[in-house]
Amino acid sequence: MRKRTVRNGMRLVLGALIVIIIVSFYHADIADFLSWTDDSEMRLYRLGIFWAAALGGYGVVLTAFGLVLPKKLGDTGVRILPAILMIIGVVSLFLYLLAASFDAPLNSPRERLRPGETITI
Repeated sequence: MRKRTVRNGMRLVLGALIVIIIVSFYHADIADFLSWTDDSEMRLYRLGIFWAAALGGYGVVLTAFGLVLPKKLGDTGVRILPAILMIIGVVSLFLYLLAASFDAPLNSPRERLRPGETITI
């Protein structure tokens, strides 16, 4: 097993998970901050998911090749456990944000009253 190749593949998978979290949960905030239109926001979401899939797919392939290839002498000091723990932490963060999004109220801004309008109770 080539630990360095496995670690690099896991880093790519970790990057893909972070991109998925950002574009899944914060795409509206990013679009509001940059004053983008709804079409631009949707393009950000689509490109984010595309690049996350590309990074994750390449990371999985790289990790699989690292597991299959014979080990090198220079890989003795390489540690894989921190990458595994970070992936577990990011997946936990994703699941927390997913569960919290079910309970979040819809942010529908209240419309202000125009001059001459009244409230009927």
